[in-house]
This record gives sequence, structure tokens and C-alpha cells, in this order.
Amino acid sequence: MKLNDSIKSSLRGMRQGKVRTALTMLGIIIGVSSVTLIMSLGASANQYIVDQVQSIGSNIISINPGAPTSGAPAAALGIVIKTLNDQDVQALRREPSIAVVAPAVTGQSQVVFENVDKGISWFAAGSEIFDVLNLQLDRGAYFTDADVQAYNHVIILGGKIASTLFGQRDPVGKSVRLQDQSFRVVGVLASSGLSAIAVDNAAIIPLTVGQKQLLGIDYYTLIRAKASDAYDVDFAVSRITTILRQDHHITDPSKDDFMVESAQDALKILGSVTSALTIFLSGIAAISLVVGGIGIMNIMLVSVTERTREIGLRKALGATQRDILTQFLVESVILTSIGGFIGLCIGALFTALAAFAVNHFAGIAWGFQFPLSAVVLALGVSVATGLTFGVYPARQAARKNPIDALRYE
Repeated sequence: MKLNDSIKSSLRGMRQGKVRTALTMLGIIIGVSSVTLIMSLGASANQYIVDQVQSIGSNIISINPGAPTSGAPAAALGIVIKTLNDQDVQALRREPSIAVVAPAVTGQSQVVFENVDKGISWFAAGSEIFDVLNLQLDRGAYFTDADVQAYNHVIILGGKIASTLFGQRDPVGKSVRLQDQSFRVVGVLASSGLSAIAVDNAAIIPLTVGQKQLLGIDYYTLIRAKASDAYDVDFAVSRITTILRQDHHITDPSKDDFMVESAQDALKILGSVTSALTIFLSGIAAISLVVGGIGIMNIMLVSVTERTREIGLRKALGATQRDILTQFLVESVILTSIGGFIGLCIGALFTALAAFAVNHFAGIAWGFQFPLSAVVLALGVSVATGLTFGVYPARQAARKNPIDALRYE
């Protein structure tokens, strides 16, 4: 029996039992659509992270005090470390591979306007911070080096903070209180880049005011730098490490009292996390493929029983065991392949709907990603499922004795 004849026979049998065929394919459809959707969302999330990091600048370098650790930075745990100072900043500014150096200090306080107050995280930095972090304004203006040198009490608010305190009113020119000191609002930040959430809920003040007047310290809690376009970011990171070790008189790298990370390092970590999460969730979703495969095996066994006389008749007319085996295997593969294709289309549809919903309702620039690997995996798994779970029913059909089969009622 030719393969073409087996395909025609299988399609004819599927048309005769449309409802059973649809129910048989349902498990495969759900499994493939789930895996496809998760893989597509994982690819979209990874691309979103890449785009956002690039929008901030892939040449951004973060320098934090404290020994390198796989956990949270010491500052995030409330541990005060004073290893970054003005001597370090001046040394870094003399390094040609670094275009801009922006030291900063951070704190947490209540910001108050009239009878409305909100707890915020603020950071104090020089005017170069806006260039380093590529911060954009929604309204108003940046503060300047003159404001920093003159200890002017000016403040730039994140979008959500401004909305909470002022509602629909324009905050620019108004005064707010931070740690019982009055600050004039000169600008409101626009949400952009991977730091949008942090920016929305933060405020920026001049470095001198925050460091000397609010905190009363002479060290920095973080330094942000931008690598020069003429140099590789990894080279700039190595130069920063070398300079800080020289300034801190460190000869053993294991004794470092600072951490240096680039945006590319963060990108690699985030990419690894999204990839691992995608694989994990895809594995969970693939369980439905196993369930669907078991369903197909059960239906195929029922089909073998119902077509026992047909099998006996075909064997009596000269069909071999291989012919019977091929026919039922082909029918199983066709079932799973059609189910896989339908699941693929449904997965693509839900991926597009998810991208539209995130863009439209959440206001996030979430792109539609439908990787080729998802297509190949979906169709490949569908065929493999058909072969795997179709072998046993096909062997049962092929082994039937033609005389017993003809006598079957």
C-alpha cells in the first residue's frame, strides 16, 4: 500500500468521525498553543529588555561600594560602606576611556506639598547624571552645575510623585518639603527606559545639598559612569577596576571593596533569567502534550477495535503487517500534525493579542515576537507525539490475525 493511499484512507476516516477527531486533537492543540505562547512571550520579554537597556545606553557602568557579592548590594541591605570618595571620582575623570563620571548619594524621605505627602527614594547628583542615565524631562528644566555649586534647593520629581502631590496642576515653580527643608520644583521626569519604574517614584536634587546638608557625609553611595565611544565597555570596566584598586591600595582582587558592573552585564543576567523562566514554563505547558498524546493513543486503540473487520479484510486481500502499521501510524501523525498547526495559529493569535493589550493598556512598548524555534518545536513535537503514541495502537492492529479479525462482530 502506497503512502499516498494511507494518507487518503486516514483523512477519509477522520472525516467520518469529525467530533471524535476534534476531541482527539484538542489536547495537542492546547499543548502546542501553550508552549508557543510561552516561548513567544519569553522572546518578546527578552527583546523588550534589550531595547530598554539600549535606550538607556549599553555603555553605562555602575560602581557600588562594598565587596562583590551574588546577593543584593550592601546599600540595599542598609549597610553603610564609605569606600567611594572624591579621590576616586577625580581619578576616574582623568581616565580617557570614561566619558562622564557621576557620583551620587541616596536617601529616603517624605516629600510634602500642602496636605499631601508621599514616601520616596531620592538621589543627589551633579548635572551630569542626566546625560549618564539618559533621563528625559516631561516638563520644566534640568538643574545646572551652578545650582550644585551654589547649594540651591531645587528638585526634579518623577512622574508618579508629581501626579500624587499635584494632581492636574503644573508642579514647576511650586515648593515642596523634603526632610523639613523647602525645595523648588524645576522639572518633572518622563518615564523612559528600563528604569521607568524607579524614575517615576524618585526625585533628584543637587549633589551638594543631598550629601552635605541632608546626609552630612563626605563619601558617595554610588557612582555612575559612561564609557567613551572610542573604547570598548569591557576595557573601561577593567580600567575602572584597576584605578580603584590602586586608590584603595588593593593588591588581592578577592579583597575588593567595590563592585563594577556594566549595563551589558545586567543584560546578560536578565537574559539568562528570562530564558530559564521560559524553559521552565514551557516544560510545564508541555505536560498537556503528554496528556494529549495519551488521548490520541486511547482513541487510536478504540479505532483499531472498531475497524477490526476492515483490518481482517485488508489482510485477506494481501495487505502486510507493515501496510497496516503504516496506515495507523500515518493517521496518528496526521491527527497530531493538524492539531499542532491549529495550536500554532492559536498561540500566534494570543501572542499578538497579548502584545496589543500590553501596548494599549499598560503603555509599554512591547513588540510582537514569534520565533522560528517556536514553529519548529511545535510542529516537531506534534509529529513526534503522533509517532510515539501511535506506535502501540498501530502494532496492535498489524498483529491481528486475519481470520479472527473477519469473525469479529
